[in-house]
Amino acid sequence: MLGMFAVLIASSVMLLGATFLKLPVSATHSIVGATVGFSLVCRGNRGLNWRVLGMVVGSWFLSPVLSGVISLLMFMLIRCFILNTSNPIARGLLCLPISYGITIFINVFSVVHGGPSLLYFDRIPWWGTLLISVFTGAVAMLIVQFFLVPFMRRKIRCRSDPPSGGTVLDDLRNTNTFCTEANDMGKETLTQPNGQTEQLTGSSGGSHSRNGSTKSNQEAIHPGDVTSLGHDNPVFSLSSDNSTEQPPSECRDDPKNNQQPKQEAPPELFSFLQILAATFASFARGGNDVSNAIGPVIAIWLIYTEGSVHQNSETPLYLLFYGGVGMSVGLCVWGQRVMKTIGEDLTEIAASTGFTIEIGAAFTVLLASKIGLPISTTHCKVGSIVFVGWASSTKQGVDWKLFRNIVAAWLVTVPISGLLSAAAVAILKETAL
Repeated sequence: MLGMFAVLIASSVMLLGATFLKLPVSATHSIVGATVGFSLVCRGNRGLNWRVLGMVVGSWFLSPVLSGVISLLMFMLIRCFILNTSNPIARGLLCLPISYGITIFINVFSVVHGGPSLLYFDRIPWWGTLLISVFTGAVAMLIVQFFLVPFMRRKIRCRSDPPSGGTVLDDLRNTNTFCTEANDMGKETLTQPNGQTEQLTGSSGGSHSRNGSTKSNQEAIHPGDVTSLGHDNPVFSLSSDNSTEQPPSECRDDPKNNQQPKQEAPPELFSFLQILAATFASFARGGNDVSNAIGPVIAIWLIYTEGSVHQNSETPLYLLFYGGVGMSVGLCVWGQRVMKTIGEDLTEIAASTGFTIEIGAAFTVLLASKIGLPISTTHCKVGSIVFVGWASSTKQGVDWKLFRNIVAAWLVTVPISGLLSAAAVAILKETAL
């Protein structure tokens, strides 16, 4: 009981310190390290299974790489078959049912297979879980095909073909290319790739005046967000003297490869997929994380109620509920610190990359859990973010200094937790026994 109390003290201090520093570390590894520390003090080498500890250490390197590779492959498939095609909107809508079906299949399988005994999921054989997952994924595909795809098509059409009858720059693929928008005064705002803006008047002379305001590339208007141009020309025109204003050279066809500009797939296509994948992953992995975090508390309670360290009773449901409430409170109070590190500071994440990150990490954790490898969900997420962030932008698209600090925090999690636990149990032995 004193040892498990020391584990709670050490792991709490370690996790609070890492969260204060905005470093995503593994709660599981913190518990493991603290358990090793108190066991060495109380029983020496006899209380440790060095083989299992070696697997934990190996998982530091295996889980982020494996998860990163899986997420990278998924992102490359999306980029090849959707994003880099001549019509990513149509291709995205075509692939949408398949993406939803695969997402539902993976997550339902991860939840049901070996799931909680409270819901009797542990009684379902593996082939039953497979059938349930396939059936659920197939139903999701049909629902998406006959209901969501038409809805998304209408939504995209409404955004790209406004009631005013104006045309839009649907054929511009890159968000850094220019686009125009009509206003109530008959003027148009021109946003160029360098971030400068111009105001173009619709007067008879076809004149235009510059505006000194600037707009960052990150805030450039998406082609799908353009409301109206107020002209019949697909680009834009000042037609009083039948003259046509040509777009900047960056927006014209590339004379080297003679390729036409392509459409940009709307983020709506992947945003809900990312939310869906994250929700399922949180549900499936949250139960495991609660068990790890509340494990020492359960051990203390069962030893107290049974009078023996060989606990045979089921874990009380109210203790699991207590752990879930504690994790939720911690998420609300301090969770934004780590979420900012993973979601914003490490690399820039879009809806399409976020979807592949969630699915890749969830699939990796599921695969490793079924073959008995103790890996960390946190490590998987970070690995996927780094791999996909690098592939979706450039090498400079990842904050490698921050990533180095995260890896360093992973390496010291077990030793620091062990030392804190060893010191805590030593003090408790001298004062309590």
